[in-house]
Amino acid sequence: MSNRFIVSLLLFLQVFSNQTKSQSNILNSLESPVIFKGDDSTAYRDPAVLFYKNKFYLFFTLIKTEKGKIYSYTAQSQSEDLKHWKPVKIITPKDQSLDFCSPGNVVRYKNEWVLCLQTYPRPDYTADQKPRYGTADSRLYTMRSKELKNWTAPEILKVKGADVKFADSGRMIDPYLLEDKDEKGKWWCFYKQNGVSMSYSYDLRNWTFYGHTESGENVCVLNENNEYILIHSPANGIAVKRSSDLKSWKDSGNPITLGQKEWEWAKGRITAGTVVNLKGEKKVGKYVMFFHGSGPKTEQEGDFDRNASIGIAWSDDLLQWDWPGKKE
Repeated sequence: MSNRFIVSLLLFLQVFSNQTKSQSNILNSLESPVIFKGDDSTAYRDPAVLFYKNKFYLFFTLIKTEKGKIYSYTAQSQSEDLKHWKPVKIITPKDQSLDFCSPGNVVRYKNEWVLCLQTYPRPDYTADQKPRYGTADSRLYTMRSKELKNWTAPEILKVKGADVKFADSGRMIDPYLLEDKDEKGKWWCFYKQNGVSMSYSYDLRNWTFYGHTESGENVCVLNENNEYILIHSPANGIAVKRSSDLKSWKDSGNPITLGQKEWEWAKGRITAGTVVNLKGEKKVGKYVMFFHGSGPKTEQEGDFDRNASIGIAWSDDLLQWDWPGKKE
């Protein structure tokens, strides 16, 4: 075997090793915890994530100030490495009387994808007004797609039952869909109303109300080790609750505020954490959390419809968290 061949082989193995290492350390290669950065006329909020065929599909609320008026949209982007993202695509209409936003998650049902989201009506909302929140007509919806690109028109999610009128449903926001851990084909919708409320369905269209428990907003729920792990947002930070039966819940760990003390872009609030378990994926190997931070002002001071950014962190156990540039 010639020396030239050995040198070439060693170089090939080194390149291959570096490529493999790069693929397996996708998180460690990130230089900033900020995925999408807001500014004085833009806010990125309420992330929802799907990891499918080695791609991250990120859905989120996009708030834009346009000619003095403030509009909320649901938008999406995608990435293979968490650094380079496709151009943001708005998938809901421009309409202050609806303002579709706060996507919860995307699930696979039969032969299509189902995205859950909400309306957040703020009619005649202009930039010179104080931060306004969605009216009592805020409701839950779903949209469907065959290929995660083109989506159907939003369809109302009647989580209180088909016989309950729209006007009698009550204000509800932040939906999240999850299949039952014990009964395949039974689906749950978690949503913000009286803490977190829960309804179930066998077809994602006909729903039965189940009950509610104390919780913050922007609920995300994992199904692991024969228990439900509920991740929610109190006034500030991200908290975790656990249950084996959806009736009795226990708090788990302390509220998570990540690097908020050092992050000017999140000084006002950290919230809306959504977590996916990618510990089994070679190029990730962690629980990954997407969230949004607002700042430097608080949301009440004005950084609600502007200066809100989507960030990222990761963990092995949902207790200790890391992020790009973390100070040891």
